[in-house]
Amino acid sequence: MVAPFESAVEIPAEAFPPEAAVHAVNPWVALAYLIAGICFILALRGLSSPATSRSGNRYGMAGMLIAVVTTLVTHEIASLPEILAAIAIGGAIGFVIARRIAMTAMPQLVAAFHSLVGLAAVLVAVAAFLNPDAFGILGADGNILTVSRVEMALGAAIGAITFSGSVIAFAKLNGNMSGSPILLPGRHLINLGTLAAILAMTAGFALSAHAGPGEHPIFWVLLAASFAIGFLLIIPIGGADMPVVVSMLNSYSGWAAAAMGFTLHNTAMIVTGALVGSSGAILSYIMCRAMNRSFLSVIAGGFGAQGGGGDAGEARTERPWKRGSAEDAAFLLKEAGQVIIIPGYGMAVAQAQHVLREMGDLLKEHGVTVKYAIHPVAGRMPGHMNVLLAEANVPYDEVFELEDINSEFAQTDVAFIIGANDVVNPAARNDRSSPIYGMPVFDVEKAKTIFFIKRSMGGVGYAGVDNDVFYMDQTMMLLGDAKKVVEEIVKAL
Repeated sequence: MVAPFESAVEIPAEAFPPEAAVHAVNPWVALAYLIAGICFILALRGLSSPATSRSGNRYGMAGMLIAVVTTLVTHEIASLPEILAAIAIGGAIGFVIARRIAMTAMPQLVAAFHSLVGLAAVLVAVAAFLNPDAFGILGADGNILTVSRVEMALGAAIGAITFSGSVIAFAKLNGNMSGSPILLPGRHLINLGTLAAILAMTAGFALSAHAGPGEHPIFWVLLAASFAIGFLLIIPIGGADMPVVVSMLNSYSGWAAAAMGFTLHNTAMIVTGALVGSSGAILSYIMCRAMNRSFLSVIAGGFGAQGGGGDAGEARTERPWKRGSAEDAAFLLKEAGQVIIIPGYGMAVAQAQHVLREMGDLLKEHGVTVKYAIHPVAGRMPGHMNVLLAEANVPYDEVFELEDINSEFAQTDVAFIIGANDVVNPAARNDRSSPIYGMPVFDVEKAKTIFFIKRSMGGVGYAGVDNDVFYMDQTMMLLGDAKKVVEEIVKAL
């Protein structure tokens, strides 16, 4: 009889890769990675609300510290000083960026970081392909293990897509490329053909009878096709879909890391990658639902590229509209019982969040109830407006999501729209030919008075659709830079 926890057959140590052997003989490694995984789960839980986001960040940092230290201590490191020097350099760069980056530039920073995760996955896959013995994935026949080839191909492909797609997203968000959709002729056929080729090459690489270290040329073709499809998928996507793109690329980066975790036999990478990938996918679904669009329609791209009905294109400036002044706005705001402020990307561009909070504080001193309404896709990444308002120290209990505040506009004296457009456009409800039809929007037209801050009457939102709110009887247009306009209102108050 075999005693508990004993084996009847002695398995030689060389049957395990070095990393697998560590996990087999040292249960503390598995425990440390489990604690790190719990920290990451708590981080996601904390980041689900602005009120707990700071603690969520701390849990995430603690989990990553545990995972990195555990890996360095328990694995054979070729040159620990070089690893520590690289960590120090990367940490210093990250610290400087975090100190200098403006909150308005956060979307492009996130896109840039996603590209680095994708590139890291590609580099790990290339290293494993060129030197599989160091990763413990070289079989007795001199070929890379079949399951490792699948993991390697998937990790490289997803990482390359994440890298090139994130670079394009960064360029669009940072203004290096036009934020408008760039539509290639036959793009759907090109994309489908490229994706099919990537899947076919992955299968061919996995099933090949000859796949020694660096031997199979199909791996490099697969990598090149993956870089290309990341580029092709993102360039047709317009600015209105950027929140979905950011969360989608976040999901891709997670799955790339998870695939590389299998190649590296690293449980922490697998768990972390799966958490990031699944949470990013869920967030993408939430963003799509907020726009009443399918995920496939977003990936197909071109939102706003083709106008719907007669409202598409430039604003109809020949229609009558009323121009208000800062003094008018200050008087009516001070006399209001309740004011709902709807911020958009224009507020971010003007960096008007601090003076907007100052205006809100002054109104509250006059006994006015002030609330902030946040649309799920306002800005250029999920939670963009929440981050900006938190930076300006706007109380969390004054910030409401669309479904929680939309019913209050009928009892609201003033709807104050600053830099938003498509998310308050009634065409989403009334015009079936509009490209934004079906997207849930704020019912601002039910408010007694509407103040609408925008730079000029000639501009339209990302969807390229004119907004009937501009021309309503209760609307006063406050034209100019959002920060300067609100500063003038504050002075008048």
